[in-house]
Amino acid sequence: MGAVGPAGALSLAGVLGGGGAQPAGTPLPLDLGRPVPPGGDVLSHGRGLDCWEVRKHNSSEWCRFVRSNPDCRLDGGFLNYLEGVFCVFPPRLLPLAVTLYALWLLYLFVILGVTAEKFFCPNLSAISTNLKLSHNVAGVTFLAFGNGAPDVFSAVVAFSDPRTAGLAIGAVFGAGVYVTTVVAGGIALVKPFTAASRPFLRDVIFYMVAVFLTFMVLYFGRITLGEALGYLGLYVFYVFTVVLCTWIHRRQRGEGLAPPRPWEPELPTDAEEPESSVTNSGDYGEEYQPLLPSRETSLRILTAALSPLDYRKWRRKPWYWRLFKVFKVPVEMVLLLTVPVVDPDKDDLNWKRPLNCLHLLTSPLLCVLTLKSGAYGLYLIQGIFPVWALVTLVGSILAIIIFLTTSNEEPPKYHCVRCPPALNAQWAPVQFPPDWAEQRTSFLVPSIPGGTWLPGGSVGCSQGPAYLSAWQVFAFLGFLASAMWINAAATELVNILRTLGVIFQLSNTVLGLTLLAWGNSIGDTFSDLTMARQGYPRMAFSACFGGIIFNILVGVGLGCLLQMTSSQLVVKLEPDSLLVWILAGALGLSLVFSFVSVPAQCFQLGKAYGACLILYYLAFLCVALLTEFRVIRLPTL
Repeated sequence: MGAVGPAGALSLAGVLGGGGAQPAGTPLPLDLGRPVPPGGDVLSHGRGLDCWEVRKHNSSEWCRFVRSNPDCRLDGGFLNYLEGVFCVFPPRLLPLAVTLYALWLLYLFVILGVTAEKFFCPNLSAISTNLKLSHNVAGVTFLAFGNGAPDVFSAVVAFSDPRTAGLAIGAVFGAGVYVTTVVAGGIALVKPFTAASRPFLRDVIFYMVAVFLTFMVLYFGRITLGEALGYLGLYVFYVFTVVLCTWIHRRQRGEGLAPPRPWEPELPTDAEEPESSVTNSGDYGEEYQPLLPSRETSLRILTAALSPLDYRKWRRKPWYWRLFKVFKVPVEMVLLLTVPVVDPDKDDLNWKRPLNCLHLLTSPLLCVLTLKSGAYGLYLIQGIFPVWALVTLVGSILAIIIFLTTSNEEPPKYHCVRCPPALNAQWAPVQFPPDWAEQRTSFLVPSIPGGTWLPGGSVGCSQGPAYLSAWQVFAFLGFLASAMWINAAATELVNILRTLGVIFQLSNTVLGLTLLAWGNSIGDTFSDLTMARQGYPRMAFSACFGGIIFNILVGVGLGCLLQMTSSQLVVKLEPDSLLVWILAGALGLSLVFSFVSVPAQCFQLGKAYGACLILYYLAFLCVALLTEFRVIRLPTL
């Protein structure tokens, strides 16, 4: 059941990208250099049909050229950036338009980061907890999908249009080079350490195989249905290998491989107090709770739940944190209003009765209004009744029913988990660490029927069936809503990058390996370096190589798979630029360097290794930019 959710959400992501239909029997062309008109080929660059040539015309003809040229149409998205910059803004204000677009681009990265971190990942964590997956399986599936959601969604959206496929290849390869050199090298510079040998060799070997497969696909200029499924199959085999290696390792140590208990506490590793997945001013911890229980009104609960600010934390933070928080507040408020989050670590599973009832209306409405850029939501049933009105009606009825049959104090039984008989027989009572009582005011959620505290900090469960259905519904609803937000932001991101490429006459590949790769990797950079500074460099280093395997295998495999139809099972790739080969070669060379040098150092990674990786990335970036500006080019025959 857990595998259905991500696939379904990504399928919706592929639908959102749009893309014209191709004649049956003709491979779908995906140009990996400069944009190619739909159905065209590399020769069409010289026919005057390429939108990239708009700057070659007189400024008075820009608007007419953009509106009349089919290649200038942006599939998907809510804003037409090309018409905005060439028709709305006069030519003399082109720098102002570029500045505004750059600021909006940065804000789109903020939206992607906030949605993935505080809404997408927590719901995935709730789903994996509900499915009782082991830490390793959850780490290479749900956690990898949560961390790589911006990269994968951006790749899927970019592959959906032949004119932006270069963004996908550039972003996937560019992020791979960046993470395996700059981030990995930064970890070694910040905290020299000894790498875990077997996980490192396993991840590097799988990643090199994935890069080699992509290189071969680019060399032959096409990807078939079998090859696209092979990408996904290789990732499934990688997950199986991780689980098998972990089981063998624990078996050798005499430990059984049992799934983690859903209630098993995980102590925070960050030096700073961890932020809640859903920030609101009502969660302050035990010291801020009233001594006597009091009933809050629904309006007060709704107001507190929709507030993304913790005023006590606000006073303790530095000015730059406050400034960045001001920019995030509008995004967080809209997300809080439209995306439910189920948090198994909270006493009430994050049950906010007024807000959860409102989510039954706003989340489905968000999905239909963002699907295909609102085209499905505005569709008229029988030419009379719009889809969005039907969704609003059904959601309102469900919200009213839930509101009238529940209370503010306790979640309903269909929003909680009850201990099954087998759980009571095997695991009750469960002993907690001595300091656990200081970290959690209570452990047993109030809504568990029959649950009781036992002396000595233990908890027991009575016999009874498990109520899981609505908990899963809220978690999957939050997962789907956050996935739609990420996809909408990724669509706008791809469109604005293509617009900047037209303005500055840059190829999609160089935009992908720079702006898109940097933007999607900035979160990994800060989190991995912070983890290394706090004394966990091995974990951060493993994340550098383990996470990007998911991005390249699922991003390329699923992105091309969604473009295939029943009549056309081949997607044609046209790498007409030398930059694509430099990018693929640079990634493969960096992996070979780490694969050889790390074991040669007996897995002792110091500052010299980190400095070499960073210098390698700077050299690669210089070569890539010189190739883009035709300083380095192949000799013409």
